[in-house]
Amino acid sequence: MNEAGDLKHISHFLGKNHVLALCAAADGEMWSANCFYVADTSHMTLFFMTELKTLHGTLMQKSPLVVGTIAPHPKTIALIKGIQYRGEAFMLTDEEEVRARHLYCQHFPIAVAMKAPVWALRLNEIKMTDNTLGFGKKLIWTRESE
Repeated sequence: MNEAGDLKHISHFLGKNHVLALCAAADGEMWSANCFYVADTSHMTLFFMTELKTLHGTLMQKSPLVVGTIAPHPKTIALIKGIQYRGEAFMLTDEEEVRARHLYCQHFPIAVAMKAPVWALRLNEIKMTDNTLGFGKKLIWTRESE
């Protein structure tokens, strides 16, 4: 069962950060990449842009299941905070794409000139470590069945 306090803490972290690492895999091939993202924490979804011709873009088109991390770089171990996640990545279309692109470009104005597709990363499972809450403190969130 998800704790409301955990979700609030995780959502705050997602909103404060802007770079994710993701790993995509398909047909026995794997690749990782870093992408700038914008969080829609009301839907626990991250929006990012990447070209279809990238290796991770190609792999995500074949298999939408991805895993990854979001972690800033603190100066001491006591300040470590980070997320490990599992989710599904898919390209957006129509009104969803327009809304997500607008949100993304508000945060990253340089992206207005980019023609890359906008992707949604629907987070399904998160494990957050936050040493500022106590050494090794873990917060867990899992998407409820719909």
